[in-house]
Amino acid sequence: MSLNSIFCDSITRIRNACMVKRDFTILQYSKLLVNLLNLLKTEGYIEGFEIFEERKGVRFIKVTLKYYHSQSVIKKIGVVSRPGCKVYTGADRIPRYMDGLGTVILSTPKGLLPDREAREMKVGGEVLAVVL
Repeated sequence: MSLNSIFCDSITRIRNACMVKRDFTILQYSKLLVNLLNLLKTEGYIEGFEIFEERKGVRFIKVTLKYYHSQSVIKKIGVVSRPGCKVYTGADRIPRYMDGLGTVILSTPKGLLPDREAREMKVGGEVLAVVL
C-alpha cells in the first residue's frame, strides 16, 4: 500500500466515523498522517490523537473526533490529490473552499499548511484534502 493510499484510506475512515457519530477511529501510522492530524487539531476539527503500538513495529493512531451539540465538527472531508492524479497549485492560485468557510490542506516545502497560512507565506504545493 503506497503512502498516498494510506492517506486516502485514513480520510475515508475519518469521514465514515463522523457520519456514524463514533467517538474515535483507528488509523494506520504514517508521518504524513501525524502532520495532518496536528493540523486538524490546530484548526479545531478534532479533539486530539494518540499513537500506540499494538505489537513491536506495528503502530496505529487513535483519533478522537470532535462534536458540538451532538453534530460532528467535520461536515465534509475529502481527498483532492490521488495517487493516479496529483493536483498542484501555485502560491497565487490556492483555491478557497466554500468561499473560505472550509480549509484546503496543502503539502508545501514548508510542511503541511492550511490554505490561509500558505497564502500568507506565499508558497504553493500539492492540494491534499479539503475539510469543512
